Amino acid sequence: LASMGDDTPSAVLSKKYRPLSYYFRQNFSQVTNPPIDSLREYRVMSLKTRFGNLKNVLDESSAQTEILVLDSPFVGNAQWDVLMENFNADMVSIDCTFDPSVGENALRDALERIRSEAEDAVRSGAGHLVLTDIASGDGKTAMPMILATSAVHSHLTRRGLRTFCSLNVRSAECIDPHYFAVLIGCGATVVNAYLAEDTLADRIDRGLLNGPLTEAMSRYREAIDQGLLKIMAKMGISVISSYRGGLNFEAVGLSRAMCAEYFPGLISRISGIGVSGIQKKSVEIHNAGWLADGILPIGGFYKSRKTGETHAWEAQTMHMMQAACNRASYDLWKQYSQRMQANPPIHLRDLLAIKPIGAPVPLEEVESITSIRKRFVTPGMSLGALSPEAHKTLNVAMNRIGAKSDSGEGGEDPAHFHPEPNGDNPSAKIKQVASGRFGVTAEYLNQCEELEIKVAQGAKPGEGGQLPGMKVTDLIARLR
Repeated sequence: LASMGDDTPSAVLSKKYRPLSYYFRQNFSQVTNPPIDSLREYRVMSLKTRFGNLKNVLDESSAQTEILVLDSPFVGNAQWDVLMENFNADMVSIDCTFDPSVGENALRDALERIRSEAEDAVRSGAGHLVLTDIASGDGKTAMPMILATSAVHSHLTRRGLRTFCSLNVRSAECIDPHYFAVLIGCGATVVNAYLAEDTLADRIDRGLLNGPLTEAMSRYREAIDQGLLKIMAKMGISVISSYRGGLNFEAVGLSRAMCAEYFPGLISRISGIGVSGIQKKSVEIHNAGWLADGILPIGGFYKSRKTGETHAWEAQTMHMMQAACNRASYDLWKQYSQRMQANPPIHLRDLLAIKPIGAPVPLEEVESITSIRKRFVTPGMSLGALSPEAHKTLNVAMNRIGAKSDSGEGGEDPAHFHPEPNGDNPSAKIKQVASGRFGVTAEYLNQCEELEIKVAQGAKPGEGGQLPGMKVTDLIARLR
């Protein structure tokens, strides 16, 4: 079921702790700013990260030579130590933890503290700030580093001080490319995911991973770097410096008031959890680690677990649906439907309800099922993304009920353009033309009832339409 997408609740609807990065949805360009293919156009992209203020680029001064450049904003533990030695007295470290016993405003007060410390440090001449949660422990809870980073970045920007320093983040929570991207999008110069590296080292020591730590870290770095390039490419951004501080995200479930204060310019359409709610969740996950008996709770985010995260497609529900279909039992189907309706909200749409607008319309005035079916459309998926059998089955089924199927890009077998002996029509009523125009012929266009021109790739911006060579059959090669 993993290939069918994430069936767990959105972060704001989840009863389990989710890192703050889960509340950020990556934006992608569609028409005005074409995305980049990070695989084939990687030569025009760069993750090079610069330390130092060039000041007035028209002046010839030592400021233009006192520049340090890294190949990537990803910094390992050993590289971090060297970096700190290089910064030396020009660096100020800021503790990004808070004491929850202070009260319900503990996190908010801590955010104001780190803002004040950052401003004082820059005004005192510090060229490098370090935001770190490494001091977290008994009685000291780590604040979400995304919130801490954006709070400091936005504050220094408002004060006109941001260009005078680098903002270096050392985070235990940062693990995946998305978290790195959100941190950098919130203003981080470099990121050290120290706990991720410590975890890799521990797994190697216990024999759970093969090879030395250097090899594991090399693969981890490569995964993060490639992930960052792909995320940047979705926005048509080629260099990391243009992505840094741009907040190219949309908040899903974050308070508008909090976004205005700590993430200025970030869109939050539905509002949601604020600083106090984030504090509560941070304390809960902290206590689960520090006050527990040593047995960490099962997350169940990927695979459904009895005490883990809620899943829309959990086993009993799936068995009930399969039984209803296999037995053609309407009673079982009603039970399945009621069970799905009784589930806690998973998606935002689950919070919607039909609002009555008056007396029910008499049934004789309601459109017939045949008429309603004409509006049903299957989304376009190319021959290659779907097998020829699946492609044909969808076309035949939709034509039988009077609805429409979409060919997707990549063309369609000309044999589909002629009815079969039993009367079935395997031709898609909607023919798609994409940017590559492969598979598009005059005959193909002539067979459509509706023409769909794809302006932008929605599933994989910048790299959609790729078909791995191993999937190219004789039929697909002939059509394309």
